[in-house]
Amino acid sequence: MKADIQLTETTQSTFQRPELLAPAGNWECAKAAVENGADAIYFGLDRFNARMRAENFTEADLPELMEYLHRRGVKGYVTLNTLIFPQELREAEQYIRSIIAAGVDAIIVQDLGICRLIRHLSPDFPIHASTQMTITSTAGVEFAESVGCNLVVLARECSLNEINKIQSQLAYREASLPLEVFVHGALCVAYSGQCLTSEALGGRSANRGECAQACRMPYELIADGEVVNLGDKKYLLSPQDLAGLDVLPNLVKSGVSSLKIEGRLKSPEYVANVTRVYRQALDRVMEERQTADGSRRGRREAASEGTASVGRQKEEDIRQTADGRWQKEGKENSLIPAFSQEHYNLEMAFSRGLYTGWFRGINNQELVHARFGKKRGVYIGEVIRIGNDQVTVQTQVPVKPGDGVVFDSGHPEAKEEGGRIYAVQMKGKEVVLTFGRRDLNLRRVHIGDKVWKTSDPELDKQLRQSFAGDTPQFQRPINIEVHGEVGQNLIAIARDEIGHVVEVESSMPLVEAHTKPLTLERLQEQFSRLGNTPFCLGNLSNHLNGNVMLPVSELNRIRREIVAQLEELRSQPKRWQINPYASLKDLLPSSLPNSSSTPSLIVLVRNLQQLQAALQTGIETIYCEFEDPLKYREAVQMVRQQGEQGRKNSSTIWVAPPRITKPGENWILQQVRSSEADRYLVRNYDQLQFFAEARCIGDFSLNVANPLTADLFKNHFGLERLTASYDLNISQLGDLLKSSPPDWFEVTIHQHMPMFHMEHCVFCAFLSTGTDFRNCGRPCEKHEVKLRVRGAFPKESRIGTEHILHADAGCRNTVFNGTAQTGAEYVQHLIRLGLRHFRIEFLNETHEQVTQTIHHYQQLLRGELTGSQLWRDLKLQNQLGVTRGSVIHR
Repeated sequence: MKADIQLTETTQSTFQRPELLAPAGNWECAKAAVENGADAIYFGLDRFNARMRAENFTEADLPELMEYLHRRGVKGYVTLNTLIFPQELREAEQYIRSIIAAGVDAIIVQDLGICRLIRHLSPDFPIHASTQMTITSTAGVEFAESVGCNLVVLARECSLNEINKIQSQLAYREASLPLEVFVHGALCVAYSGQCLTSEALGGRSANRGECAQACRMPYELIADGEVVNLGDKKYLLSPQDLAGLDVLPNLVKSGVSSLKIEGRLKSPEYVANVTRVYRQALDRVMEERQTADGSRRGRREAASEGTASVGRQKEEDIRQTADGRWQKEGKENSLIPAFSQEHYNLEMAFSRGLYTGWFRGINNQELVHARFGKKRGVYIGEVIRIGNDQVTVQTQVPVKPGDGVVFDSGHPEAKEEGGRIYAVQMKGKEVVLTFGRRDLNLRRVHIGDKVWKTSDPELDKQLRQSFAGDTPQFQRPINIEVHGEVGQNLIAIARDEIGHVVEVESSMPLVEAHTKPLTLERLQEQFSRLGNTPFCLGNLSNHLNGNVMLPVSELNRIRREIVAQLEELRSQPKRWQINPYASLKDLLPSSLPNSSSTPSLIVLVRNLQQLQAALQTGIETIYCEFEDPLKYREAVQMVRQQGEQGRKNSSTIWVAPPRITKPGENWILQQVRSSEADRYLVRNYDQLQFFAEARCIGDFSLNVANPLTADLFKNHFGLERLTASYDLNISQLGDLLKSSPPDWFEVTIHQHMPMFHMEHCVFCAFLSTGTDFRNCGRPCEKHEVKLRVRGAFPKESRIGTEHILHADAGCRNTVFNGTAQTGAEYVQHLIRLGLRHFRIEFLNETHEQVTQTIHHYQQLLRGELTGSQLWRDLKLQNQLGVTRGSVIHR
């Protein structure tokens, strides 16, 4: 027995089955996920979630939804994954209380203040750190744990190697926080939680669930003032969709706890399709790993006396898997070879091209093909002949009448020709497609056009059938053991896969059997009749002594009672602890009197020439953000020399590491620290840890949007000041200053907004043939590059603006808004609210422009110039092109 226990423990540690997590934008999507094998779903409510355009659920839906999910053995997670502003905290508190009371399984959170609030209200309710938290390292995972998180969703930019490093480091530190990764769906080109493009161009914040998808627009690449001819490559910032199917075994081996499918804005057919593909693939991976590992033990357990294990069924209409089955599964599309069926289904679900993303590391030539930024489907081939309502294509991809196609002439931004196929004729490797008269304008179709299959009605019908009706389509296993002997009642003990246990006793004693005893096979026959229930029979253990019997009717009653009791147990809401006396006000920082100090101007520069200009204007606090951290030493020397020259107001220099730190990149932080600057501008959780003993200020990338988050960084992590989130408008910023001591904060009132911050390197992808920094030839060091939107996006943005591209020490790119913006008109109002620290940032301005701009803001703070005068004066300088900025009231 002891050996058996050890064996079980080893097996469990070796074979961790990841949870399959599916999106649900509405009830139909939730049902599609459940009936196609999701272990959990995630969904938003009508406030505070990162997909506000989804249909979403309401608080009133929660009890019914959670009962349905739990009855089916599925967990439900609510997304509360946006930044929360000060005046919204009380509403958020009520949301959280409702969510906990409804028995939701976890909340997915971006805002660190909300993590604190949840943990204050409940000591045990699970918190999942959203990918919006931009966690890319072990330090980030540990930080999430310190604020009460129970699981971390890693940034999508993490490779398998980096995931494995994080897991190894966590194990070494005896930390055990589970990790979740996105396995399929749309890839954001920018780091989640760090994209300010929609905010900068149109006043719509991605951190508030209002992403306007600027990455899917066409762009021109301008290098050294000249437009680069990239042929049909126009969608320079639109990655292919993520498909982790091919690396699924590696993900399982890495030990991640959850595999997440993106798509809360997608259709129920999409949810059904993608969930089913990954359910089947994941089950295969687990079975193969179990078989490989179990070959040393043989099959003694399955063959041992009194035990039967139900394996994969051979019947044509039933698919048995390791943790469930579909009843009456739809027929496979016989036209598609079996080996490609999964990829075909995924491409038909939604595809801008499918790729493994960053899982296999960085390959800038493949991540973004740049030829289109919208759904395509399955590539059929090229047009080789046209005529008589017919188009001939050379292809091996099956097509059939009713399928929809689109003809791609290389201009996806324009209206494209397409329609449904009326008839199909095979001529060797050529396929003649016939379309209905007037269904297609053949004059707009050309030889050489690419043909994409965008619709498969037969597949859609199969997918809809998978979640139609009220009969469970996907069943989860229960294990049953049977005990008893002659003269005693039969006792059946049933366990489901999530730990519920029920015991049912027969209403009559067992009697001796003379002809048909209750053998393992007879018991299995009766207890496996679980049609129209959420269950299928897993392992059956027979512990009956002797040849005994019981009427079939009584066995059926026991089976029905097992089902009823398990369903009742599963449908009960989770009973999380909640403190009725805890409240938001317990966490709010006390309000202190406004500072009477003189307002100060802080200047951020990005090269040595700008630093020299700032020093000459007498600026006391200077931040440096250079692409090469090694240049910080020279910058520090320049500032120290100024102090040695006996100037009246010597300057302090703060230097900034890059915004992202991944495993193995501490060398960059060491370079930054080796400059021996006065203080540091920290951008992420690694830097909080690395510079813990130094004097630091938190930058905007920490997303401080409310007093709870501010108090966390100020009083728990000892940061001297915090940069207010760029998502705050002037009214919300005022609320932040009223709800916290104003001298905690500084506000950026002039800057080129850092819009996209991304792992994707545009320099490498389009100005070299290399895949990454090792073979790209470093075009970022040789060319000045800008991006220009081809067309108007959104209406509020300026047409023709050239947005500036920079690379950092980690080869990550930032696209800065080519138009500087200012909040100068609100400075006096902010001073009255007690704010004393105002920051202005430069990007590519000359020495003269830096000097002039600083003088304007110095006059503004002294009251010698109004905000509107400053705005008008600087607007006249075409190099700056100032607009109203991110603190406008909207």
